[in-house]
Order: sequence, then structure tokens, then C-alpha cells
Amino acid sequence: MSPERLPSANRLLLALSDTEYQRLEPYVASVDLPLGMVLYEALEEIDTIYFPCDGLISLVSTLENGATTEIGLIGATGMVGLPVILGSGRSNHRAIVQVAGNVTKISAVILKQEFDRGGELQKILHRYIETRLNEVAQLAVCNCHHTIEERLARWLLTVQDLIQSDELPLTQEFIGNMLGVRRSSVTVSAGILQQAGLIRYSRGKITVLDRSNLEQTACECYELLRKHIGRV
Repeated sequence: MSPERLPSANRLLLALSDTEYQRLEPYVASVDLPLGMVLYEALEEIDTIYFPCDGLISLVSTLENGATTEIGLIGATGMVGLPVILGSGRSNHRAIVQVAGNVTKISAVILKQEFDRGGELQKILHRYIETRLNEVAQLAVCNCHHTIEERLARWLLTVQDLIQSDELPLTQEFIGNMLGVRRSSVTVSAGILQQAGLIRYSRGKITVLDRSNLEQTACECYELLRKHIGRV
């Protein structure tokens, strides 16, 4: 299958055969999403499915006191809107654009109809659901047992993998919100990584300088999740 045929660089859509994609093609649209755009709030009915191409979308859980924690990071290997496939059509989490970029979007009703046909799309999304469940379980372990420095290194590597760039447009405040820790804790951990020559931080941007040693600093969860995604 030729990737040029598709108006999308999303790997889930690229995995579809010509026949299955052609049934979806009349209903898909390519759009650019700005930083900070909220795709849906918690408990809202999801009417659109998003397949990121070169940006990043975070699924965020918010507590009553306003504290937030990222529970999913979606890039070109995933989709936003799984509750539609699972049947509820509503998420307990907010979906927000973390890195501006292009997405392929499609009506939730149309995608669910194609999924229910039981063809390739269903098999591909079942495998994707497996990766998401594994990720959620692994990150629960990570948050309990690994240091902020290890978790920060793991998170930066994941973002770098998804956007395929050494320059990550991220503020320390935003990273703290995503990791569920104080900004001051991120500042200290980022300072340690910067002193070691692994990253360079300037206002609103982190540059990965030494990926190899950053991988050594990250907790084991990064490699476990990377290998699982590769297998699936």
C-alpha cells in the first residue's frame, strides 16, 4: 500500500488495506490543531475521532482541587476517541492538544460502523486497545516506584519518539501538570538532566542533547512500553 495515497501519516490508518480505507475516505478530513485546543471534556459525548499525524494529544485526568495528571499520550501511532469503539461514547478524561500539529478526523458514527463490520479496522484497533491498557498499567507502577527524574527522562523520550524531533516545545509547568508533580520538582529534575548534558532547557523548549544517556537515566518503563508497542 502506498502511503502517498492517504491524506494521513497516522500509522493506524496506514495499516488499512486499500479496500477498507476507501470506505472511510469520503468521510475523513485533514486539519491542523493549535496548541491547547480541547478536543473534548470529561463526560462529553464524543462525536469526532482524531488520528494524530505529527502533533501530540494528551488525555488528562483532573481532580476536584484542579490538579491534573496525564493518563495517555497520543501521537501518530494512536487515536483519540476509544470510548466510542468500546461502546460508551464518553470519556472520563479531557483530551487536549499538547503539541500543535495535523490530524485526520472522522465522524465517530462512521468509524464505529466500519469497526462493527469486523474487518481489518477492528483487528487493528483491538491491538491498539491492548497497547493502551498495557501503558496505563505500566504507568501506574511507574508513578508509584520511580523517581521524578526517571519519570521525566521516560516522558521526554516518549515525546521525542512521537514527534520525531530533538526539540520539544514544552514548558516545565506543563510537564509538571502532565506528570502530576509540582513545577519546582520538574525544575530540579530538569536541572539535573541539564547539568549532566542530557538536555538543554530554554523558556518553552527542551532540546534532547544525549539520547543514549537519557535512555540510561529513564526508568525501565520506557523500554518495556517501547518494546510492547513494537511487538503489537
